[in-house]
Amino acid sequence: EGRWRPEDPIAKHLPEFESLRVYAGVNANGEVQNAPLDHPPTVGELLTHTAGFAYGTPFSDPDDPVDALYQGAGIWQAPDLGAFARQVAQLPLAYQPGTNWRYSLSMDLQGALIERLSGLTLPDFMRERIFAPLGMLDTAFHTPPEKRHRLATLYARDGESPLINYPNPLMKEDWDRPPSLASGGAGLVSTACDYARYAQMLLNKGELDGTRIASRTAIDQQMSGRLAESILNKRITTGHYTLRPGFSYAYNGAVVVDPTRAGMPVGAGTYQWDGAAGTWFWVDPTNDLVFVGLIQLMSFTAPPLQKITQALIADALLA
Repeated sequence: EGRWRPEDPIAKHLPEFESLRVYAGVNANGEVQNAPLDHPPTVGELLTHTAGFAYGTPFSDPDDPVDALYQGAGIWQAPDLGAFARQVAQLPLAYQPGTNWRYSLSMDLQGALIERLSGLTLPDFMRERIFAPLGMLDTAFHTPPEKRHRLATLYARDGESPLINYPNPLMKEDWDRPPSLASGGAGLVSTACDYARYAQMLLNKGELDGTRIASRTAIDQQMSGRLAESILNKRITTGHYTLRPGFSYAYNGAVVVDPTRAGMPVGAGTYQWDGAAGTWFWVDPTNDLVFVGLIQLMSFTAPPLQKITQALIADALLA
């Protein structure tokens, strides 16, 4: 609809971010020091985790000074996305925009941006513009009471210890109605069939079953590598992923730009990501396939299921 462009400063649409600063250490008295920005972070940098934001979740490094500031500010207790954005805007960036990559709350700020541009809440926008048109009938930010019996149990495991039931660490609760603070980065409940419909839409370049929700150009933009070689050469690791030459980051997902350089058995242009509780998917346009895998296990020692299944699928294709 032309309501935003990747090169737009975030503050063009969320004016509360006009006065952002960047973390510059602490002085002799232990007081946080901030420095001016080289340039205002853009929407494109927000979409690629290069804007400079941190995360401040229960899994964040408590020794990281910027993450500690985020956690101390209580941003995840904000009543809604508008308040959330205003609180984040008062905190310093972790680095100068565009100079590094860091997994962050950027998706949640995108949710605030969507609400501001559309005039809808994020749950309403996603239902009206994505889930309903694609026939994703079981995907939402909440689980209605009549579907509660279908909600999977989340487990945790440390090493070889037994599985234990584990409360959702990224949301206050499993909601039975749309929450006022809808987390763009961690809040959706879905099913394998619904997830596969979304993945198939990406493979089809924005269309499914005769319904188009995005242009081919938009999907091509979403699934194209965006990181400079200087960032890829840092070989930044997050979870099971190490960004590196040949394996870049697109908009809100990783992309295999060059399978040979990346050392990955998938086609060029494969777009993928995984979730903290073991969910994973990829879309491989070269081989005309989508894959969705869903488990519910929080573990820092879980096997790399995406890597394993990609090797298995590659063997099947070659056979």
